[in-house]
Amino acid sequence: MKSLLQSVAVVALGTLALPALTLSALAADMDGKSPEELLDAAKAEGQVVVYSFTSRIKKVEAAFEEAYPDIDLVGYDISSTEQITRLQAEHQAGVSNADVVYISDAPVVFDKLLGAGIIGPYVPPRVADRVPAEFKNPLLAQRLSTKVLMYNEEAHPDGPPVSNLWELTTEPWKGRVVMVDPLQRGDYLDLMTEIVLQSDAMAAAYEAQFGKKIALASGVNNAGEQFIADLFANDVILVGSTDDVNAAVGKLGQSNPPLGFTSYSDRRDNAEEGWALQLANSVEPSPGIVFPAVLGIAEGAKNPAAARLVIDFLMGDESETGGAGFEPFYVPGDYATRTDIVPHPDAVPLSEFAAWRVNPEMTATIRAEVADLVLTLQ
Repeated sequence: MKSLLQSVAVVALGTLALPALTLSALAADMDGKSPEELLDAAKAEGQVVVYSFTSRIKKVEAAFEEAYPDIDLVGYDISSTEQITRLQAEHQAGVSNADVVYISDAPVVFDKLLGAGIIGPYVPPRVADRVPAEFKNPLLAQRLSTKVLMYNEEAHPDGPPVSNLWELTTEPWKGRVVMVDPLQRGDYLDLMTEIVLQSDAMAAAYEAQFGKKIALASGVNNAGEQFIADLFANDVILVGSTDDVNAAVGKLGQSNPPLGFTSYSDRRDNAEEGWALQLANSVEPSPGIVFPAVLGIAEGAKNPAAARLVIDFLMGDESETGGAGFEPFYVPGDYATRTDIVPHPDAVPLSEFAAWRVNPEMTATIRAEVADLVLTLQ
């Protein structure tokens, strides 16, 4: 830790020259304060800018401004991949436009943003003792999100039409599996990477499906890579957004809809959008991945007090469902990291959810290699 002398600067205030803590030291001094103790400083700031990987930030914006009418929350819906690029460019230019960063794609975030000092951690003291250690370090995870295999339950009322991921590589599903291009969205690349990391399970699933041990093609290193190669060879359909996947898979009135990898929580929009999305949780060896949605404060944030208020707000209030701040995320398919927020009654319990839990550090070790593989297959 720097000494006090290293952490002070001289600031002219009228005709006086007073010692002042640097902005980062002042911000760090806020870390232990309650929302009530932060409020006056946050009101003086008057605004807070949030980069968010989910469009639900607009609902958070409305709820936050109702709770804190003197603070204008400006929320930007920016994919995690785009956020990473933007934050790196802003950092290089010496510009800080964001205050709060709400983002997935932890394998890259931990390395390229946190490791580079572009964002920093903050855990609201109000909820610190109700969030397990694994979700507080190195960044605070607000919830667990997903990329999993989904099907149309109107067309398949008895359950998913496949029981094994390897069926997606067979003729009946040729050109009938949809997902976002993994080279455009990091969470889909993380899904492909986890499939490679789970190669032993993929090999066992292959033998269960086809009754023989897997034979790897030339240049293929393991069963996970073979699955990805076979999926692309079976004309997987790559689209530009998760909503495109949802519409293709979930649209009502289809007699033979495709399957797709998307977010389990998007079932929340079934009624509004005219979808019939449902989780294929019984598919072997797993329907997909579950991963953290993390929060950080941008280095050089112009509104550090309001930034901390937003993060506290996003973690939910003292009610068992998290109140207005967590309401947009209290849906089937999102899992709160706070131990005292009760699970959503319509969701598969996390203990029964068959998705693989992403380990960001492990994912980071081979992610670039998997991206190269996907590039060669496109």
